[in-house]
Amino acid sequence: MSTSPETIEFILEKLNDYDRFSTRSMFGEYALYADGKVVGLVCDDLLYVKILPESHELESLCEKGEPYPKAKLWYVVEEDQLSKIENLPDILFAVADSLPAKKKKTKKK
Repeated sequence: MSTSPETIEFILEKLNDYDRFSTRSMFGEYALYADGKVVGLVCDDLLYVKILPESHELESLCEKGEPYPKAKLWYVVEEDQLSKIENLPDILFAVADSLPAKKKKTKKK
């Protein structure tokens, strides 16, 4: 089952910062970007957030699950939790800040 575009619109609306959040379609599912860095995945209409020290606040609020078979565990943020976790955008920005900067591609000669 793939993620519907309506789910992506709903998640972006709840995050409420269109300038800093974006998504990209990948194999019927989506990657969620904060400030240009992947902080989550949207698979089967569920938001998965990377498990890092910066996202530890989600530990007591969310279950853990695999966004796809044989993947590492991620926090699963269900639809009703998107409204309840008021500081979710701050958590996602903290995750983005903790990730390394994107490496520049070198051209082959």
